[in-house]
Amino acid sequence: MKITFKSLLVAAAFGVLTLAGQAQTATRVLVVDMAKLLDNHYKTQEQNEKLRSDGQKAQEELDRLNKEGNALVEQYKELVDQSNNPTATAEAKNKVQGQAQLKMEEIQRKQNEVRTFEANTQRALQGRIRTFRDLMFEEIGKIATDVAKRRGAALLIDKSGPSLLGIPSVIHFDPALDITDEVMKEINKDRPASAAAPAATPATPAPAPAPAAS
Repeated sequence: MKITFKSLLVAAAFGVLTLAGQAQTATRVLVVDMAKLLDNHYKTQEQNEKLRSDGQKAQEELDRLNKEGNALVEQYKELVDQSNNPTATAEAKNKVQGQAQLKMEEIQRKQNEVRTFEANTQRALQGRIRTFRDLMFEEIGKIATDVAKRRGAALLIDKSGPSLLGIPSVIHFDPALDITDEVMKEINKDRPASAAAPAATPATPAPAPAPAAS
């Protein structure tokens, strides 16, 4: 079969057109920083304030319980000193020792109360944080998806966190593909006038209650 130079040119031109068509239909990928959007969301700022307020109230209650526990410890020490008084009679010492034993049991109950309160408070705060984060990621994800679709993207990748191997989930990307700021503007369209301006703050500010009385 004879192949002319002209036919080769036609074939080459067809190949170029085919590649151009493939390039035009290539999947458009965009990236977004979900963690940044969460941290800077006005609802996150509001939630942080609520958590700080509730955490402060919990800390005040814990301080009160610890103060009561410390008072019991001081009372126990006084009873021990009385039981060691060399001038006291055996009957008086036995009576005081019995009172000291009861006081020790009261101290132990107070310690259990403190530990239970501390554990319950931490669990409740952490539960609220997890629920809030889940709801917010769902809400932010929908907005980010809408923006990505308007930009003609078929794939949107979160660049904020590491992979299961501990390496960045996105190694390299053109900054022009990052729609984080655009999504943030879309989020702020619904921000109430009374809401605080977004500021980068941790999304999980739950305070750690003080140690239990010993």
